[in-house]
Amino acid sequence: MSPQAQKYLSGLLQAERRNVQRMAEVVVDTDAQALHHFLADSPWDARAVMDQVARDVDCLLGGDQDSCLVLDETCFPKKGKKSVGVARQWMGRQGKTDNCQVAVFAALARGRSVSLIDAELYLPQEWVKDPQRCAAAGVPEERRVLKTKPALALELVQRARRNGIRFSWVTADGGYGQNRALLRALDDAGESFVIDVHCDQRIYLEEPSRPVQEPTSADQQSSSAVSLSVEQWAAQQPSTAWEPVWVRHSSRGELRLEALRCCVWLLEVKDCTARKWQLLVTREIGDPKAVKYSLSNADCTISLQRLVYLQRQRYWVERAFQEAKNEAGLDEYQARSWQSWHHHVALVMMALLFLLRERQIQSETLPLLSAADVKVLLARVLPRQDQTLEETIRQIQLRHQQRQSAIDSAYRRQKSHLGNLTK
Repeated sequence: MSPQAQKYLSGLLQAERRNVQRMAEVVVDTDAQALHHFLADSPWDARAVMDQVARDVDCLLGGDQDSCLVLDETCFPKKGKKSVGVARQWMGRQGKTDNCQVAVFAALARGRSVSLIDAELYLPQEWVKDPQRCAAAGVPEERRVLKTKPALALELVQRARRNGIRFSWVTADGGYGQNRALLRALDDAGESFVIDVHCDQRIYLEEPSRPVQEPTSADQQSSSAVSLSVEQWAAQQPSTAWEPVWVRHSSRGELRLEALRCCVWLLEVKDCTARKWQLLVTREIGDPKAVKYSLSNADCTISLQRLVYLQRQRYWVERAFQEAKNEAGLDEYQARSWQSWHHHVALVMMALLFLLRERQIQSETLPLLSAADVKVLLARVLPRQDQTLEETIRQIQLRHQQRQSAIDSAYRRQKSHLGNLTK
C-alpha cells in the first residue's frame, strides 16, 4: 500500500469530517493538496482495489450456507451540476426527489457480519446523452451507456462470481424485485434468491397456458388462469394460515414474525414461459400492517423458518451503509470526477474491511465490539497532527483564511455580474 493510501485511510478513520481539508488536519506528514491529488489525479486502479477487497471479505464471510450477497442502492446529496452522475432523482431513504448521485452496491453478509464489496455509479439519461459533460467528468467512453439500476445490480452479481466470491443466495429490496428481467437472469444463471416485491406484484395460483395480454382491468387474464396481486392473495388467507416463526436474536430481544408461503407462477407480456417460484409473506406480530412480500426460486423443500431467515438478512445492508457513512465517510467525499469517486469508494471499502477484520479477531473476547468502538481505540494509538495547542491555533487561522478567500471570491463574482448587467 502506498504512503498516500495509508494517509487517506488514516484520515477516513480519524477525522470527524472526511473531506481532504479536515483529514489533513489530523493526519501527520500530509496536506490537503497531496490527499486531493491522490484521490483525483493519481492513476491507480480502483477496480483492482475493489476486487481485492471483495476477495479479502470473502475469506472472512464467504463459503457458508448463510453467506449472502445483498444488493441495494444509496444516494449522496449534492449541490451543483459538475459531480459525476448528479441529477434530480429519487432518494429512496429520504422519500423525495432531489439533486444527488445514486450508486448500486453489493455487500457480502453472514449472520450479523457484513461489508460492502462492490459498487456501480448510476448515470442518468441526461448524462449519457451529453458526451461533453461525461468527458469533462472523466467518464470512460464504454461507460457512457444508459443502464438501469437492476442491470447494474446484475453486473455486480456476475462480477462477484468471476472474483470467486462464495455466497449461497442473493437478496434485494422491492425496487429490484419488480424488475422481472433481473429475477429471470438470476434464475437462468443458477443463483438462488429471496428478493422483495411490491404489494401490487401480480401472480398466478395456476400455471397459465400462454402469455397474457396487456392488462385491461384489475385482473390480467390468460386462457386458463387469472392473476391477482400478492396483497390480494395475503388478504384472502384466514388468520389460522399464518405461522409463527422465530428468526434470530437481536439487541431488542428475539425477532419473531408470522409468515405465509405459496407456490405461484409469474408471467408477463414479454415472457415466453411462466416461472414457478415461491411467494413469502411476513408480518410483525402485533402489527398486521407491517407486511413484507418476497419471491424466491428456492427449492420447495426449504423450511419456512429458513426462508424467513433468508428474507430478513437484507436488513444487514442497512448496517453496512450506516457504518460506511458514519465510520468511514462514504458520503463525505470531495470528488467530482469518475475516477475520484471510484477511488474514494474503493478506499472506504478497504477501511470497512479493516474494521470488520478487527472485530472478527476480537470476537471471542469482545463480542459486542462495534466499528465505532474500533475507531475510538484508533484515536488513542494513531499519531495525530493536531495534538498541540499551537497546531490547533494554526489550523483555525488557516480555516479563517480559506473562509475569507471564499467570501472575497463571492463578492468579486457578484460585482462582475452586476457590472455586466449595467453595460
